[in-house]
Amino acid sequence: MASINTNASAMTALQTLNSISKNMATTQSRISTGLRVAEASDNSAYWSIATSMKSDNKALSAVQDALGLGAGKIDTAYTGMNSALEAVDEIKQKLITARGASVEDKAKIQAEIDAYQDQLTAISNSASYAGDNWLSRNSDTDPTSVSVVSSFADGAVGTINIDLSTVTLVDAGAGNGLLETVGAASGSTVLGMTVVGTTDADIDNLITDIDTALGTMATAASNLGAGKMRIDLQKDFVSKLSDAIDRGVGQLVDADMNEESARLSALQVQQQLGVQALSIANQNTQGILSLFR
Repeated sequence: MASINTNASAMTALQTLNSISKNMATTQSRISTGLRVAEASDNSAYWSIATSMKSDNKALSAVQDALGLGAGKIDTAYTGMNSALEAVDEIKQKLITARGASVEDKAKIQAEIDAYQDQLTAISNSASYAGDNWLSRNSDTDPTSVSVVSSFADGAVGTINIDLSTVTLVDAGAGNGLLETVGAASGSTVLGMTVVGTTDADIDNLITDIDTALGTMATAASNLGAGKMRIDLQKDFVSKLSDAIDRGVGQLVDADMNEESARLSALQVQQQLGVQALSIANQNTQGILSLFR
């Protein structure tokens, strides 16, 4: 029925056109932001979940930073400990050479031992990273252990703990580092060993004690190596976990650009048809009104 009071066709065409325009605005927003859930009003459940997951991922980013710092410290200590082991092993070889040597030769051998002992002190003092030195400490004032942040889950922070008292080479405090521990057989420390004025029996005692020191240092290096491996594994896991969370968030809130582009093209065609439909509806009304002119 044609009516001069109500243009139903035009109203329908206009409503359709408004709906298309609204859908186009939504699609264009998704294309420009890359998100189909950009705010809570888009999908409150997905937005809430994604926001929580993003917060957790920021915490994981901080964990990655802490692990990176911890990895640098433990790697520095591990490298220093291995270098110290090599130097102590060289001292052991010099002690074996000194057995049965003349007084003059022992003096020359001692000069080499002194050089390695100085090297051990230098290694201990220089094994520092970000202001922390685990090999040369002061047990009177420095902490006996360190905790490296390794994880974050359900509001709880996980840590990897390193006992520094077992890896200290030189202690400026009241305690003794591994290089300062007095051997039971010789009564000497690694840093204080001398072959000048010694008998073969004395040297045998020095060799016994340096073997003990090498065993203790090897254990310390093994502990540092285990800690280093654990931190490296955790770094890799946290990185993969962060990527997985990013993918999960994306599945909740990201727009499918191919789908949105296809939808935009379809809506543009619908908009054109809607404009034409509205124009036709208005033309029909104009035709009816012309009968009364």
